[in-house]
Amino acid sequence: MIRVVATGTFDILHPGHLWYLEESAKLGDELYVIVARDANIRHKPRPVIPEEQRLVMVAALKPVTHAVLGDLEDMFRPIREIKPDIITLGCNQHFDPETLQKALEKQNIRAQVVRISEHSSSPFTSSRDIVRKIAELTHQRSQTRETKEQRECGAV
Repeated sequence: MIRVVATGTFDILHPGHLWYLEESAKLGDELYVIVARDANIRHKPRPVIPEEQRLVMVAALKPVTHAVLGDLEDMFRPIREIKPDIITLGCNQHFDPETLQKALEKQNIRAQVVRISEHSSSPFTSSRDIVRKIAELTHQRSQTRETKEQRECGAV
């Protein structure tokens, strides 16, 4: 039985997340997903969705066999417990595969690190892009609403 581990924040789920998990699942028999803890996310803005909700959403996805929250103090603890054969990285994850491979070896974790290619058939393959688009549309709509209200009041 080949165990695969995928990791990530999974904030505001989108087709890129699903692609990453589907491609990861193809590499083995069981897909374990480690969802990053809110407190451990320091390399990008804090998630919009709380960790417990992100965990529930990821666990509900078809390719996922098991989903767990990461450890608050030791990122390798869940990996040691799962004992994966393969650890996948998404196309935009900040880990360098070679550096991660060496860190795993130092922890006596014998897993192969595989980078999953980018999913390019969707316009939104990052949560950051989705947040930007929501902010842009919100701004546009508030300007449109203000202009409409000004016209109705005779101010324009």
